[in-house]
Amino acid sequence: MSDAYFARQGTLFAPLPDARGSWSHDSIHGVAVCGLLGHAAEQALVGHGRAEDLVPARFAVELFAPPRYADCTVSTRVVRDGPRICLLDVELTQDGRPVARASATFVRASESAPGEVWSPTDRPTAPSTDVAPVSDVPQMPFVRSGEGPWTQEFASHQNGERHSYFHVCHPVVDGSPLTAFEAAASSADGVNMTTNWGSRGVEYINTDATLSMTRLPVGVEVGLRTLDRTEHAGVAAGAAAVFDREGQFGVVVCSSIANARRTVDMATLEDDTV
Repeated sequence: MSDAYFARQGTLFAPLPDARGSWSHDSIHGVAVCGLLGHAAEQALVGHGRAEDLVPARFAVELFAPPRYADCTVSTRVVRDGPRICLLDVELTQDGRPVARASATFVRASESAPGEVWSPTDRPTAPSTDVAPVSDVPQMPFVRSGEGPWTQEFASHQNGERHSYFHVCHPVVDGSPLTAFEAAASSADGVNMTTNWGSRGVEYINTDATLSMTRLPVGVEVGLRTLDRTEHAGVAAGAAAVFDREGQFGVVVCSSIANARRTVDMATLEDDTV
């Protein structure tokens, strides 16, 4: 059985079992949605003839309606095409109804400016290869609480500490090799789990995810570590560092709303859909 999130059927993308969501059995989880939107954006860039001279800088997703576990259609539009930038819009629909959209910004890389600018020295690092051997096969993510050990035992990380996780990304579309950009795009939705996972599970659902990146990940292993979180009256804002085996390559932020009546209990997680 394929471990991809979708199977392409003509102009439609049919969800596969690994795309099924945790909030509802009749839903597609946000990682799969972000991955499909990223896949469409990258394919549009290729079709527009700009894939060779531009690199991704920003991928922003809005998740404004619950996607059902049903066929999806994606459409793309070039918003701006200039010498140093290309901006694409992507929309995901089901039965003619929009459920999510994204904007992707691709820019021309050059050289770093000579001036000195502050940046933190406390950068996230991937688990050692002794704990998590290098792999391109999707599996249960490795999770870390605070500065403790990396493990795949989710129940031991159901706490109020700072969370990190590291995983091998799933292919987005069956029969289509996973690209580095698709790996980064699908991982963006992991900001909700990383920043909102607490002692009772994940009690917030994100309405968006915005990934800013300075390079593509090396390989298809991507990790996130919480940088900041604030919450008032059921509205939360979270930020996470995004990294791979080589180090940090971006930051992702999200807005979330309380969803305590349908909490995802991470301690009972038995698959690798996050």
